[in-house]
Amino acid sequence: MGLVDSIEEHFPIASWQRCIVHFYRNVFSVVPRNRMREVAAMLKAIHAQEDLLEARVKAVAVAEKLLKMKLGKAAKKVAESIDETLSYMKYPREHWLRIRTNNPLERIMREIKRRTRVVGTSPDGDSAVMLAAARLRYIMGTKWSTRKYLNMDLLKEVNLDAS
Repeated sequence: MGLVDSIEEHFPIASWQRCIVHFYRNVFSVVPRNRMREVAAMLKAIHAQEDLLEARVKAVAVAEKLLKMKLGKAAKKVAESIDETLSYMKYPREHWLRIRTNNPLERIMREIKRRTRVVGTSPDGDSAVMLAAARLRYIMGTKWSTRKYLNMDLLKEVNLDAS
């Protein structure tokens, strides 16, 4: 929650997009194992809608269905948190697939973690920061960092306030 509050404070016009995969995991944490497939299909149906309004309508229907299935905690999580996972729908459709999860950031963090495990403990905080910075510099120098991730020209055409 501190991250969300910090974003609002320092980047007041930025949108918060919660990772859909992590949202699903949070919902699954209160769903019995034998009901997970059914609930997963319901959650995916929310994010498969054509626009934001339809996704919100579907989310309400899913929460109601979860209540009927006697999965009140899951219904509460869906009702309270679904809007955080739908922020990507305010952007051009071409960007949706790439901004609905935080996989690229997680990939970078996993790479840093892999390298710091080899070193073990750091003598001080500065050495840990230098190791992470060295890994980030390496990534920036590779072909991976030169790929165009999003077409930013599409954002010029979007009015993000109209939601």
